[in-house]
Amino acid sequence: MDFELKALTAAQADSLAADALLVLVPDEGVPASDSALAGLATDAVQRGDLEAGVGKTLACYRPAGVKATHVVLVRAGNGSAAALRKAVAAGMTLLRQPSLRKLGLVLSWLPESAQGAAARAAVPAVAEQSYVFTTTKPTAKPRPLKQVTVGVTRVAAVRADFDVGRAQFVGMETAKEWANRPANHATPSMLADAARKLGRKPGLQVEVLGPKEVAALGMGAFLAVAQGSAEPLRFIVLRYNGGARGAAPVVLVGKGITFDTGGISLKPAAEMDEMKFDMGGAASVLGTFAALAEARPALNVVGLIPTCENMPDGRAVKPGDVVTSMSGQTIEILNTDAEGRLILCDALTYAARFQPRALIDIATLTGACVIALGAVRSGLFSARDDLAAALQQAGEQALDPCWRMPLDDEYGDGLKSHFADMGNVAGRAAGAVTAAKFLQKFVAEQPWAHLDIAGTAWKSGAAKGATGRPVPLLLQFLLDESARIAASPAAPQKPARRRSAKA
Repeated sequence: MDFELKALTAAQADSLAADALLVLVPDEGVPASDSALAGLATDAVQRGDLEAGVGKTLACYRPAGVKATHVVLVRAGNGSAAALRKAVAAGMTLLRQPSLRKLGLVLSWLPESAQGAAARAAVPAVAEQSYVFTTTKPTAKPRPLKQVTVGVTRVAAVRADFDVGRAQFVGMETAKEWANRPANHATPSMLADAARKLGRKPGLQVEVLGPKEVAALGMGAFLAVAQGSAEPLRFIVLRYNGGARGAAPVVLVGKGITFDTGGISLKPAAEMDEMKFDMGGAASVLGTFAALAEARPALNVVGLIPTCENMPDGRAVKPGDVVTSMSGQTIEILNTDAEGRLILCDALTYAARFQPRALIDIATLTGACVIALGAVRSGLFSARDDLAAALQQAGEQALDPCWRMPLDDEYGDGLKSHFADMGNVAGRAAGAVTAAKFLQKFVAEQPWAHLDIAGTAWKSGAAKGATGRPVPLLLQFLLDESARIAASPAAPQKPARRRSAKA
């Protein structure tokens, strides 16, 4: 889908060559104009046909004086990003005509001060309402919408926000595509191929390690999860080089379990198909790198994706087995369905070689987080107040919120084991917290945060499918980090030290 930004007065909107116009009407009223659109909206408001309230709509067919065939007026409240997203979603539900190929999205009636944030929110909102998964469904009909003209008062004032919105749309679509794919169409090898293809974009580099390389690194926890599957594991390393040479990167680690049966601790059959979404963290890292290639912020970012299947064949790891992680710490596997933390712990140890300015792992890790926070907010865990605050702020701004959860030392007591340095589970109580405490054992003093996206990465039921979260949160955090780097006093940067394979 093509998005273009254009200066558009009410009179110019009257004659815009589009199949439909979606016109955002603010609470403060329709701006004074002798245009047909302004007259239509003013009359609709005065007569009460366009009711007050964010998302209230009025659809018109071939209104006099307007070139577009369809016009939808929609209430946009105060023009905030949250109101805009709701308004666009409501308006787009009325624009599903098969003839809709060109859409005009009129934001120029909003206050000028609100148009930047409105454009940033509106672009991914339009894309989300137009998204259709077709990869394994030949009968699915892609939405015909191909071009969207976003009309504002002054292009220069909105351009930066518009570009962020467009990058977010690209990233979310990438994440949704790979998370939605059935497991036989998104194997670890296929995920690695997708990363290689992404690596062709300017500023990106990709390296893929296989079982031999992972074994040489001593990633015993990762290998243990993968050994029950016929599909070979892959360890994907992505680099975005937008900052100073040698400057410490932000490192993103995405859980990539392309299908999770639970292993020997087999899951119930009901809704097990949704375990194809257990690579939502990996999908979000791929999506974030696709967005970085569009937004091009001035910082360095590394993405690490440990990816494999968790299967229950004769070679599968068993409850009670003890494995040695890359860090040298031993783990008693008490539950093979707590596998995500096992592949993540080795990736977190590997991340230390980059001496990151921030280390963030993203994982569909625990059902306990779904119980705690539902599908509204992702769970956020960090011992660093500054990092936690930055992630929360980014989530609020990007309309992709998270909520900070506790990490008290006492929560880690349940991980004690008689036969290893730790167990991989700590019982039912506070399961999301104890999972985070497990991961914390592998990050030492690094500035680390963990995002549990088990409740936010996908939807079940009639709307089943990936959401593309938390790509918006991650992209906003990285843009904010780039701004913080630019605002900080210049300091000499030492090249990141390469450690030996056993580091």
